[in-house]
Amino acid sequence: MPELDIDLSCEDGATPALDEGELLATARLVLREEGIDRPCRLSLSVVGDGRMRELNRSWRGVDRVTDVLSLECERPDDPDLAPGEPCELGDVVLAPSHIARQAAHFQTTPADETRLLLVHGLLHLLGYDHLVDEEAAAMEAREDALVSLLATDADRAGARVTRHEGDGA
Repeated sequence: MPELDIDLSCEDGATPALDEGELLATARLVLREEGIDRPCRLSLSVVGDGRMRELNRSWRGVDRVTDVLSLECERPDDPDLAPGEPCELGDVVLAPSHIARQAAHFQTTPADETRLLLVHGLLHLLGYDHLVDEEAAAMEAREDALVSLLATDADRAGARVTRHEGDGA
């Protein structure tokens, strides 16, 4: 299993729907399934809607709250990294209030939505994108496969939960 160090920070009043152990397990599963064997560091930030809107405006030029943002730093396959040198993946930012509203809209749970969005954000850090249809289809298929590996009950097993029609990460 790849070594992963997560720096989790939660803004006052912002609490993710998953505990720290499940967030870490989800991130480790994604790295393992993507074949990442280099030690990695990840910043995981949990923020309120106001801060997420500011970040979305600052980084993407979109003046509204979003569910997840991915701010890439390094990729594990970067040739400039020495063998065994830890990779600074970047930051995945989650907005749990927005995620909870979105979960209700899509008739899922905040925990399931958080799992999906963490997988989504990590895949962005690993080079996946959904700007064109072909890339979106590949990313959606990968998300679905990873989320189904995280399934702990029949309701999530095999369910198609990926959605890229929104504003994305």
